[in-house]
Amino acid sequence: MKTMKQIRLIFALLLLILGNTVNAQDFFDLGLKAGVNNSKVSINQNNFNDETINNFLVGAFARVSLGRLYLQPEAYYNSKGGKLSEVLNGVETPSSFDLKSVDVPVLAGVKLINKKDFNVRVMAGPLFTFVTNKDIKGDNDRFDKQDLKDNLSGWQYGVGADFLFLTVDARLESLKDIYDANDAFSLDNKMFVVSLGIKLF
Repeated sequence: MKTMKQIRLIFALLLLILGNTVNAQDFFDLGLKAGVNNSKVSINQNNFNDETINNFLVGAFARVSLGRLYLQPEAYYNSKGGKLSEVLNGVETPSSFDLKSVDVPVLAGVKLINKKDFNVRVMAGPLFTFVTNKDIKGDNDRFDKQDLKDNLSGWQYGVGADFLFLTVDARLESLKDIYDANDAFSLDNKMFVVSLGIKLF
Protein backbone atom coordinates (compact mmCIF):
# COMPACT_ATOMS: atom_id res chain seq x y z
CA MET A 1 0.00 0.00 0.00
CA LYS A 2 2.82 2.38 0.82
CA THR A 3 4.45 1.66 -2.53
CA MET A 4 1.20 2.36 -4.41
CA LYS A 5 0.83 5.68 -2.61
CA GLN A 6 4.39 6.62 -3.58
CA ILE A 7 3.73 5.69 -7.21
CA ARG A 8 0.53 7.76 -7.27
CA LEU A 9 2.37 10.68 -5.71
CA ILE A 10 5.15 10.49 -8.32
CA PHE A 11 2.60 10.38 -11.16
CA ALA A 12 0.72 13.32 -9.68
CA LEU A 13 3.92 15.36 -9.46
CA LEU A 14 4.87 14.45 -13.04
CA LEU A 15 1.43 15.46 -14.31
CA LEU A 16 1.65 18.72 -12.38
CA ILE A 17 5.08 19.51 -13.81
CA LEU A 18 4.00 18.54 -17.33
CA GLY A 19 0.84 20.62 -17.05
CA ASN A 20 2.78 23.67 -15.94
CA THR A 21 5.35 23.06 -18.67
CA VAL A 22 2.78 22.78 -21.46
CA ASN A 23 1.22 26.05 -20.37
CA ALA A 24 4.54 27.83 -20.46
CA GLN A 25 5.73 28.72 -23.96
CA ASP A 26 9.33 29.07 -22.83
CA PHE A 27 9.49 25.53 -21.45
CA PHE A 28 7.73 23.40 -24.05
CA ASP A 29 7.99 23.11 -27.83
CA LEU A 30 6.17 20.79 -30.20
CA GLY A 31 6.88 20.66 -33.90
CA LEU A 32 7.36 18.87 -37.20
CA LYS A 33 10.67 18.02 -38.83
CA ALA A 34 12.10 16.63 -42.07
CA GLY A 35 15.61 15.89 -43.20
CA VAL A 36 18.10 14.04 -45.33
CA ASN A 37 20.60 11.41 -44.31
CA ASN A 38 23.76 9.78 -45.59
CA SER A 39 23.77 6.14 -44.50
CA LYS A 40 26.10 3.17 -44.79
CA VAL A 41 26.22 -0.48 -43.76
CA SER A 42 29.58 -1.81 -42.59
CA ILE A 43 30.77 -5.36 -41.96
CA ASN A 44 33.58 -6.72 -39.78
CA GLN A 45 35.34 -8.46 -42.69
CA ASN A 46 38.17 -7.06 -44.80
CA ASN A 47 37.09 -8.33 -48.23
CA PHE A 48 34.10 -5.97 -48.43
CA ASN A 49 33.81 -2.42 -49.72
CA ASP A 50 31.01 -0.21 -48.40
CA GLU A 51 29.19 2.61 -50.16
CA THR A 52 26.85 5.20 -48.69
CA ILE A 53 23.35 6.06 -49.89
CA ASN A 54 21.27 9.23 -49.43
CA ASN A 55 17.74 9.12 -48.09
CA PHE A 56 15.13 11.03 -46.04
CA LEU A 57 13.19 11.24 -42.79
CA VAL A 58 9.99 13.00 -41.67
CA GLY A 59 8.30 13.17 -38.27
CA ALA A 60 7.70 15.17 -35.10
CA PHE A 61 9.54 16.29 -31.98
CA ALA A 62 8.84 17.65 -28.52
CA ARG A 63 11.19 19.58 -26.27
CA VAL A 64 10.97 20.25 -22.56
CA SER A 65 13.46 22.89 -21.39
CA LEU A 66 14.66 23.66 -17.89
CA GLY A 67 17.02 26.60 -18.27
CA ARG A 68 19.97 25.52 -20.35
CA LEU A 69 19.08 21.82 -20.04
CA TYR A 70 16.45 20.13 -22.18
CA LEU A 71 14.92 16.76 -23.00
CA GLN A 72 13.84 16.07 -26.59
CA PRO A 73 11.93 12.91 -27.54
CA GLU A 74 11.15 12.42 -31.23
CA ALA A 75 9.35 10.01 -33.54
CA TYR A 76 9.87 9.94 -37.29
CA TYR A 77 9.69 7.74 -40.36
CA ASN A 78 13.20 7.05 -41.65
CA SER A 79 14.72 5.39 -44.70
CA LYS A 80 18.26 4.06 -44.33
CA GLY A 81 20.66 1.35 -45.49
CA GLY A 82 23.75 1.13 -47.65
CA LYS A 83 25.68 -0.95 -50.17
CA LEU A 84 28.27 -3.68 -49.64
CA SER A 85 30.44 -5.31 -52.30
CA GLU A 86 32.27 -8.54 -51.54
CA VAL A 87 35.58 -8.83 -53.42
CA LEU A 88 36.80 -12.38 -54.17
CA ASN A 89 39.55 -13.07 -56.73
CA GLY A 90 39.09 -9.61 -58.18
CA VAL A 91 35.34 -10.05 -58.70
CA GLU A 92 32.88 -7.79 -56.86
CA THR A 93 29.47 -9.07 -55.76
CA PRO A 94 27.30 -6.12 -54.66
CA SER A 95 24.41 -6.11 -52.19
CA SER A 96 22.05 -3.21 -51.48
CA PHE A 97 20.37 -2.89 -48.06
CA ASP A 98 17.12 -0.94 -47.71
CA LEU A 99 15.48 -0.37 -44.31
CA LYS A 100 12.30 1.61 -43.62
CA SER A 101 11.70 2.28 -39.93
CA VAL A 102 10.05 4.33 -37.23
CA ASP A 103 12.84 5.84 -35.15
CA VAL A 104 12.39 7.10 -31.59
CA PRO A 105 15.41 8.97 -30.17
CA VAL A 106 15.28 10.32 -26.63
CA LEU A 107 17.87 13.09 -26.42
CA ALA A 108 19.21 15.11 -23.53
CA GLY A 109 20.98 18.35 -24.31
CA VAL A 110 22.58 21.58 -23.18
CA LYS A 111 22.06 25.02 -24.71
CA LEU A 112 25.51 26.54 -25.08
CA ILE A 113 23.95 29.83 -26.18
CA ASN A 114 20.52 30.43 -24.68
CA LYS A 115 18.78 33.58 -25.92
CA LYS A 116 15.06 34.20 -26.30
CA ASP A 117 15.04 34.01 -30.11
CA PHE A 118 18.28 32.11 -30.74
CA ASN A 119 20.19 29.22 -29.23
CA VAL A 120 22.98 26.78 -30.02
CA ARG A 121 22.70 23.27 -28.61
CA VAL A 122 24.51 19.95 -28.15
CA MET A 123 22.64 16.71 -27.52
CA ALA A 124 23.02 12.94 -27.16
CA GLY A 125 20.86 9.99 -26.23
CA PRO A 126 19.59 6.50 -27.01
CA LEU A 127 17.77 5.61 -30.22
CA PHE A 128 15.10 2.92 -30.62
CA THR A 129 14.36 1.71 -34.16
CA PHE A 130 11.31 -0.32 -35.21
CA VAL A 131 11.77 -1.68 -38.75
CA THR A 132 8.59 -1.54 -40.85
CA ASN A 133 10.03 -2.78 -44.16
CA LYS A 134 13.35 -4.38 -45.13
CA ASP A 135 14.95 -5.58 -48.34
CA ILE A 136 18.31 -6.79 -49.65
CA LYS A 137 18.99 -6.74 -53.38
CA GLY A 138 21.96 -8.35 -55.11
CA ASP A 139 23.55 -11.65 -56.02
CA ASN A 140 25.37 -12.35 -52.78
CA ASP A 141 23.65 -15.36 -51.18
CA ARG A 142 25.35 -14.67 -47.82
CA PHE A 143 22.66 -12.11 -47.00
CA ASP A 144 18.96 -12.80 -46.48
CA LYS A 145 16.49 -10.01 -45.73
CA GLN A 146 14.71 -12.27 -43.22
CA ASP A 147 17.83 -12.05 -41.02
CA LEU A 148 17.71 -8.27 -40.77
CA LYS A 149 16.48 -7.53 -37.24
CA ASP A 150 13.08 -5.93 -36.67
CA ASN A 151 13.99 -3.98 -33.52
CA LEU A 152 17.28 -2.12 -33.07
CA SER A 153 18.84 0.23 -30.56
CA GLY A 154 21.75 2.61 -30.77
CA TRP A 155 22.87 6.17 -30.12
CA GLN A 156 22.53 9.64 -31.60
CA TYR A 157 24.62 12.71 -30.84
CA GLY A 158 25.12 16.05 -32.49
CA VAL A 159 24.60 19.80 -32.52
CA GLY A 160 21.70 22.09 -33.29
CA ALA A 161 20.50 25.67 -33.41
CA ASP A 162 17.15 27.45 -33.12
CA PHE A 163 16.15 30.78 -34.64
CA LEU A 164 12.65 32.01 -33.82
CA PHE A 165 10.34 29.09 -34.80
CA LEU A 166 12.95 27.20 -36.89
CA THR A 167 15.24 24.46 -35.57
CA VAL A 168 18.17 22.83 -37.37
CA ASP A 169 20.05 19.71 -36.25
CA ALA A 170 23.11 17.80 -37.50
CA ARG A 171 23.64 14.39 -35.92
CA LEU A 172 25.56 11.15 -36.12
CA GLU A 173 23.72 7.88 -35.54
CA SER A 174 25.09 4.42 -34.81
CA LEU A 175 23.17 1.12 -34.83
CA LYS A 176 25.07 -2.05 -33.92
CA ASP A 177 24.34 -5.66 -35.01
CA ILE A 178 21.47 -5.00 -37.40
CA TYR A 179 21.74 -8.54 -38.85
CA ASP A 180 21.22 -11.88 -37.11
CA ALA A 181 24.08 -13.94 -38.54
CA ASN A 182 24.70 -16.38 -35.66
CA ASP A 183 28.08 -14.73 -34.96
CA ALA A 184 29.33 -15.47 -38.50
CA PHE A 185 29.82 -11.73 -39.04
CA SER A 186 28.44 -8.43 -37.77
CA LEU A 187 26.66 -5.68 -39.70
CA ASP A 188 26.38 -2.12 -38.38
CA ASN A 189 24.53 0.90 -39.73
CA LYS A 190 25.93 4.41 -39.37
CA MET A 191 24.29 7.60 -40.54
CA PHE A 192 24.79 11.35 -40.76
CA VAL A 193 21.51 13.29 -40.51
CA VAL A 194 20.66 16.94 -41.21
CA SER A 195 17.10 18.03 -40.38
CA LEU A 196 14.97 21.17 -40.36
CA GLY A 197 12.09 21.56 -37.94
CA ILE A 198 9.24 24.02 -37.41
CA LYS A 199 7.93 24.74 -33.93
CA LEU A 200 4.14 24.72 -33.94
CA PHE A 201 3.90 25.93 -30.32
